[in-house]
Amino acid sequence: MIARAVEEDPTVSGQALSSLPRSTTLRERALVALRTAITTGLYRPGDHLGEVEIAEHLSVSRGTVREALRHLQQEGLVTAGARGMLRVSQLTPTETRELFQVREALEGLAIAQIIASPRRKDAAEALRKALKKLQDAFESGADLATRVEADLGFHLLLCELSGNSMLLKTWRQLEGPMRVVIMSAAGERRDVAMAATAHEPIADAIARGDAAAAQEILHAHMALAIEQMGIEREDARDTA
Repeated sequence: MIARAVEEDPTVSGQALSSLPRSTTLRERALVALRTAITTGLYRPGDHLGEVEIAEHLSVSRGTVREALRHLQQEGLVTAGARGMLRVSQLTPTETRELFQVREALEGLAIAQIIASPRRKDAAEALRKALKKLQDAFESGADLATRVEADLGFHLLLCELSGNSMLLKTWRQLEGPMRVVIMSAAGERRDVAMAATAHEPIADAIARGDAAAAQEILHAHMALAIEQMGIEREDARDTA
């Protein structure tokens, strides 16, 4: 599948490698190139990742590719299937819903801790700056990868501002699967969920110190994301 990805955008893997400092190891360089190909949608959920093919196109050894793929498995971007064949992770509708539920729990805790903090107003201002970046990404016609980065950047900042290192670490473990889900969702519906206007009420509630409202808004935001990204319930789909 890497051949197809390179045909669609032959500069991606090369840019990912060339942008790294020369001191970076080959494994790290291959890891960045593969992660970029997956999180920008050049590899799609379910795509097979062959060591030989990847090694050839990245001009590295199979062992280097194997180490990079093993790391991506730990990030949740790659899954081993039948006979150990590696593929880009493909979440079921149920797993995707669970992913958003866990995100909501983590970000809800982050909101509660921010509001309880004496730095609440500073945090709200920082979140508004992140919203401006998200809005600019949409208004400037930035590519999908940039818009996704700005969207997740807001949620990442929310977790960082909580001051809870374990919360942040747990959220970051979900980041890879989140990117795959978002990148593979339908375009216009996905943009509705990622828009700055969908996030602004969260920052406003934090600024007011209204914890109950902030939690309700976050819940509605996650429900909107699930709906707009076209995630169906498996049981509903089976009986349709």
